[in-house]
Amino acid sequence: MQTVLPLLAAFVAYLIGSLSFAVIVSRAMGLSDPRSYGSGNPGATNVLRSGNKAAAILTLVFDALKGYLPVLAVAIWGPRHDLGEGTAALVGLAAFLGHLWPVFFRFQGGKGVATAAGVIFALNPVLGLATLATWGIIAWFSRYSSLAAIVSAAFAPMYQLLIWEAGPTAVALIIMGLLLVWRHQANIKKLMAGTESKLGQKAAGAAPAAAPSQPHKHRKKS
Repeated sequence: MQTVLPLLAAFVAYLIGSLSFAVIVSRAMGLSDPRSYGSGNPGATNVLRSGNKAAAILTLVFDALKGYLPVLAVAIWGPRHDLGEGTAALVGLAAFLGHLWPVFFRFQGGKGVATAAGVIFALNPVLGLATLATWGIIAWFSRYSSLAAIVSAAFAPMYQLLIWEAGPTAVALIIMGLLLVWRHQANIKKLMAGTESKLGQKAAGAAPAAAPSQPHKHRKKS
């Protein structure tokens, strides 16, 4: 039973992580599929390129929550079932992997920045604040969301190891950090070439989804 519960919790977290809110929110608000414009990434930054800030904010919040809530659930209800830091770290990693490879969206997911942030905040709120501050500083001065994400992905496990301790949380952070950098390969190439889009820059093809055409009514001849 002690082996089954952590695996079951991780499976549920993976399913929650597989909810691609960039696509769900865009469809609900009548916007183009975020996989069809900009970077093609179903994430908040690319949704922002549609010009709809509300859709981007909703995507960001829900993507973060799907990483935060499963870990929080383990923190609240886990102790009574002898589930501790190891299970919390596993569940957070599973939610993150769900975002990267969502079973509900043909395993074509985003880069996981917001979901990773939610996981980190749930595992260690102080670490979450430190990582968010790192992202904010880099994003503010560079205006590149991708660069801020890459730097934050590298610093988060370093903060954990230097300030706190090695353990399941550190392992999960290292794996997420490596995957985040790997998922940003195309962005790294664009950054080096000077062609990376900056925060708030609208992408071509990001117009609202076209409404179905209405049949023309013919006027009666007098």
